[in-house]
Amino acid sequence: MRAVRTVVGVVGELLITAGLVIMLYVVWTLYWVGAIEGGKQADVVAAMEQQFALTAPAGGATGGPTPTGAPSVMAVPPIGQVYAILRIPRLGSGWAKPVYEGVGLDVLAKGLGHYPASDQPGEVGNVAIAGHRAGHGNPLIDIDAIRDGDRLIIETREGWFVYRVQRHKIVPPADWAVVAPVPERPGAKPTERWFTLTSCEPRYGSLNRYIVFSLLEASFTRAQGLPAEYLADPAAGV
Repeated sequence: MRAVRTVVGVVGELLITAGLVIMLYVVWTLYWVGAIEGGKQADVVAAMEQQFALTAPAGGATGGPTPTGAPSVMAVPPIGQVYAILRIPRLGSGWAKPVYEGVGLDVLAKGLGHYPASDQPGEVGNVAIAGHRAGHGNPLIDIDAIRDGDRLIIETREGWFVYRVQRHKIVPPADWAVVAPVPERPGAKPTERWFTLTSCEPRYGSLNRYIVFSLLEASFTRAQGLPAEYLADPAAGV
């Protein structure tokens, strides 16, 4: 009987040790590695900001915003190329993540990814962007903090495209209708400029997808510049 108790005790200690090791690994992956990857993404954003400032197109309007007008739209970049910055003031005034072309695992390991079959920022239709919620820098870990009416800002070499959040939804992973040219209406002809942001749901799982739908509110060329109020954290006034 004593031998049985000894074996049970040893097995119990091993299970506890294994559980602690797994827990520490998860913490290390999500927070320590996440912080490192997040730092790399911040470096990419800083480099892009410098590049945009040096290579911005000349000319452009100098007045106010262009509400849902005809903003400059860039050519489709090759898969794996970083070409845009997403800013979400609700998640912090300095929140900014790089956007790459493509949504393969290798691409999403570096930041956010643009669905190749979707439209480009500013185009009529639906620009769709995906990102990890947990892991690989945790870029969209707080996607559920985004509220209706918030602004999502996509910055490219040509300028800034400001989208206003309309609604959010949780869907199964196979629901591709959310990234259709008219979200949730496959086959419909688009007449508006949508932006759909997708990530995993729940925060530390991938059972479903968390979707944020937004519509273009305004666009600004490099010559115009982006007014500071568009980057204000809406939570700061609460």
